[in-house]
Amino acid sequence: MAKKTGENKLIKLIKQSWQWVIMLLLLGFQLTLFFVILYRIMPVPVTPLHLVRVYEQLRDGKEVKLKKDWTSIDYVSEKFCLAVITAEDAKFNRHYGFDFEQIQNSIERGLKRGKKLRGASTISQQTAKNLFFTPKRSWIRKVPEVIITLTLELLWTKKRILEVYINIIEMGDGIYGAEAAALYYFQKPSSKLTSRESSLIAACLPNPRKWKANKPTSYINRKANRIQNLMHYIGELPWKETAEN
Repeated sequence: MAKKTGENKLIKLIKQSWQWVIMLLLLGFQLTLFFVILYRIMPVPVTPLHLVRVYEQLRDGKEVKLKKDWTSIDYVSEKFCLAVITAEDAKFNRHYGFDFEQIQNSIERGLKRGKKLRGASTISQQTAKNLFFTPKRSWIRKVPEVIITLTLELLWTKKRILEVYINIIEMGDGIYGAEAAALYYFQKPSSKLTSRESSLIAACLPNPRKWKANKPTSYINRKANRIQNLMHYIGELPWKETAEN
């Protein structure tokens, strides 16, 4: 009798635990959805990456740097937008959040070389990651990343996704967004960036704390050349085409 009572208590405890897990997941989803809807129209004040970098600076006894200046994409050079798309996600205008061809190529290269899979994240995926997650990678968070990416594609326009992306991503040590990067590296607003300057900033995006757009290495110069040469293949930005029609 005592054994059966103990088993019943264990089953009840497991059921209660699952109920709490489901409730927390639903709460997390609702909270995320709230911010996705909010950020559809409002500037993003801060992201987990911003907070992580500030913590690292304080921990290491460095001066706290958090340079960012939210700027409407309408006041950012079209050349910069095209350079970022060329460098980070050439199919941005055509996919629905995921570039499956690039993902497959990344898996095949990783398996062939026996190395870690190279990132194949689209701008939509990177926006989702920057908005809600820290830089620490984990397979556990892949599912919520996918859900948030699909939600962004469903509720936001491509213009808004790119606008948020170019305003929140890291572009140097303590530098975030196109406007702050333009002012820091080239002493001009992002609306005045040339094709070359835009390509140099975009070329540094995979590791913006290692490379500097105003002091490019030979590797960054070569990469910027490729970006500059390929930019015209992207074509018109989708919202520009709509406005013209």
